[in-house]
Amino acid sequence: MDIAQILIFLLATAIYALVVPPKWRAWLLLLMSLLSIYWLQPTLNIRWLDYSLPTVTVLLSVVGWYWTRPPDATALTRRDIWTLIVVLGVLLLLTLTRYVEVPPQLQLTSRPPEWFSVLFGAGLALVAAWFMRRVASQAVVWLGMVCIVLLFVIIKTEALSVVAAQVLRGQAGQNPQLASALDLNWLGFSYVAFRLLHTLRDRQTNLLPPMDLRTYLTFVIFFPAYVAGPIDRAERFQKDYDALLSLKGLDAQRITTGVTRVLIGMFKKFVIADSLALFALNSTLADAALSTSALWVMLYAYALRLFFDFSGYSDIAIGIGLLFGIRLPENFDRPYTKQNITAFWQSWHMSLSNWVRFYVFTPLSRTLLRNKRKPSNEVIMLVCHLTTMLVMGLWHGVGWSFAVWGMWHGAGLWVHKLWSDRTRKWYRQLQEKPRQKRIWSFFTWFLTLHYVVLGWVWFALPSFDAGTRTLLRLFGGTP
Repeated sequence: MDIAQILIFLLATAIYALVVPPKWRAWLLLLMSLLSIYWLQPTLNIRWLDYSLPTVTVLLSVVGWYWTRPPDATALTRRDIWTLIVVLGVLLLLTLTRYVEVPPQLQLTSRPPEWFSVLFGAGLALVAAWFMRRVASQAVVWLGMVCIVLLFVIIKTEALSVVAAQVLRGQAGQNPQLASALDLNWLGFSYVAFRLLHTLRDRQTNLLPPMDLRTYLTFVIFFPAYVAGPIDRAERFQKDYDALLSLKGLDAQRITTGVTRVLIGMFKKFVIADSLALFALNSTLADAALSTSALWVMLYAYALRLFFDFSGYSDIAIGIGLLFGIRLPENFDRPYTKQNITAFWQSWHMSLSNWVRFYVFTPLSRTLLRNKRKPSNEVIMLVCHLTTMLVMGLWHGVGWSFAVWGMWHGAGLWVHKLWSDRTRKWYRQLQEKPRQKRIWSFFTWFLTLHYVVLGWVWFALPSFDAGTRTLLRLFGGTP
């Protein structure tokens, strides 16, 4: 989101609070979320793709809802049917911009395809989803999760995304040789994928509460958190969504808190982070650096820029969500002040950390612990930490640099686990020695901070070789 988009969303909150009757608030949130995912999606080089990708997101969400319904669910309710009508109405309404001249300021997408092709594709997807659930209601949930993961891998793997872009360019009658990974810039899909996987998996384990289509769809594409999170949970979102009827339109405390949070986020993102970006570590500046100290300054700047950029976006999303009556989860809690790597990951991108812990670390550790020929606890913890952080690294991008970054943090978490298990008695004794405790606290903070900062080398640079060269140069090496 840029500044203009944020200001428009703030204006929409004023209309929402002053004009919209309580019974229409949930419908308005759904409609705004539907329109926003098209508006926020950048224009792409492949014909119709910036219309098609948000449309696929909507259809995947509808199919995800249908596949997560309880096995004994009855026919669609009246609200579900009206939600489907609203969804199809928006999809078809946007296709009319193909035939009507729309001012650039009001365009939500570039020239879309013919309306009948959209209607045919949407109908085919819904019929296929209905048929597959009727044939194999249990296996279809696994199929849905596998398809989402495969889509994610294609988008996040540069070589695969280029191949996919070449195919799409050929079908659109464009030159496949001009394809690039940027052609598949599917905005928001990383976060949508986590929400869909979360609900599909929770349906398998009977943890997902019953949700109507309107609630589920708004949860998946809720526009404040669509671009950069936080990653909410369906059951928590549903409580706030159900309470919109009783929400006060003009609540001074909520409005003050929400607006303040948005302004703080904008200051973090557009003032601090964008200023740090001028000299933060990147491949160009790393190659041009003439000294080790210059590289360290760039690396510190990158670490701070990453925090202020991401936490700024989180503050903006949380503030706008609060103004609409949805309290999104917190995402950051002073992570660079923590004294160990475990505490860091309990306070950095907390919604993502909680997701991977719940859906990767916990089930993997339980499976290994229940194995009759299970390895030692230390080996189990090593495998679980490395796997969990590898998943987190590859979520940012499928490549060696992100894989190394994930393994770096997985190894750090494992070493800290071993250390803390063996020094509990010593830590209890340290509490009785204030001076030594302060010295030790400073040392562990300094060590943790620089372990995290050095890990950002792999995050900032595009390749394994570039990361290795820069890491050696940070310590005076000359690769």
